[in-house]
Amino acid sequence: MESLNSDSNGAYVTFDGRVRNYSKGQEVSHLEFEAYEPMALKEMDKLILQALKQFNIHDARMIHRLGTLSIGESAVFIGVSASHRKDAFAACQFLIDRLKETVPIWKKEFTSDGEYWVSAHP
Repeated sequence: MESLNSDSNGAYVTFDGRVRNYSKGQEVSHLEFEAYEPMALKEMDKLILQALKQFNIHDARMIHRLGTLSIGESAVFIGVSASHRKDAFAACQFLIDRLKETVPIWKKEFTSDGEYWVSAHP
């Protein structure tokens, strides 16, 4: 992530999506993430290129973890660098929103009532 750290950057915005202990009023014990990995990586690269064209930013990176994650663990990380904070925040928001809409990653919640695949769009 060296490219996100530059003397020309006045802003470095990050998003760290973490596993929380509840969802829709139910206690969650852990999550599992699955993906069609080749397509997911390709789509994430495409989103970063789109953000670079659409926003006045220098660079962006996205990482989404797969497998079983415990409460408090980081599931998704997005970092965006830009000369100004407004551009960095807007690009970061764009990236997390589009990731949930277009990247083939699926989430299963494990609760006291059972396990459920969850829609990316609550």
